[in-house]
Amino acid sequence: MDVRQLRYVLAVVDEGTFTAAARRCFVAQPSLSEAVRNLERELGTALFVRVGHRVMLTAAGEAFVAAARPAVRSFDAVGEEVAAVVGLVSGRLDVVALPSLALDPVARLVGAFCRAHPQVTVGLAHPDGTDDLLRVVRSGASELGVTETPLSSTGGLVVHSLGRQEIVAVLPPGSARRRRLTAAQLGALPLVTQPVGTSTRALLDALLASVAALPLVAVETDQREAVIPLVLEGAGAALLPRATALTAVDRGAVVVPFDPPVGRDLAVVHREGALSPAARAFLDVAVAAPNT
Repeated sequence: MDVRQLRYVLAVVDEGTFTAAARRCFVAQPSLSEAVRNLERELGTALFVRVGHRVMLTAAGEAFVAAARPAVRSFDAVGEEVAAVVGLVSGRLDVVALPSLALDPVARLVGAFCRAHPQVTVGLAHPDGTDDLLRVVRSGASELGVTETPLSSTGGLVVHSLGRQEIVAVLPPGSARRRRLTAAQLGALPLVTQPVGTSTRALLDALLASVAALPLVAVETDQREAVIPLVLEGAGAALLPRATALTAVDRGAVVVPFDPPVGRDLAVVHREGALSPAARAFLDVAVAAPNT
């Protein structure tokens, strides 16, 4: 067994087919397939089963991948450690982040990291929710996770606070300008919001529940990129992080903070143990950034 075979297996898992994995690894597909078959013979068990045009892991394959990802990461870290010593961080960094945090703070932090370390390729994944994010980090598929806190479980994880992100109301163009908005006043407005089960909807429902109100939902959408356009077209008001909301001001939206202030605590999480130089560098950027 060698690291090349481990990379091939992980590529098949990530890409879904042997053909796509071969393209990713810059190798002929028959060569990649033969290397995986040799590995399966050595292990004495199949790692994959075919399902239509794609392949899926067997139970043995899932166990293999859980061990292979950190092993490959540790192998890569050997060269990265040397590069870090001479101030040239290189390689790849995989980060998983809640979709609601994609624009702020994730885009801002990744941008700052890439400017400081242009040799590093950043892979950015979106989970189905907080529990899925924690699973991805624990499995080693992503080295770092950017999430809201508090977390349901932090076993085996290290949590680094990123501070508190302010949430504001974004109102359609032409709305009356006000210095502050209360939860009760928000409850009287038609709203553009995301479905139940998303973190932003949970925040909205909790805010209105604090004043015994229910949301007056005008539009419910799982397309986050549609929220601001819907507000700008007059469909209703929305809750957004301040940095995201301010991007709509030049197009006429009215941004109003809450009284009392509304926000959520954010953090970067990773597994216990040593981090790659790239992950350590990202943490330095993230923790040093101004509170969101």
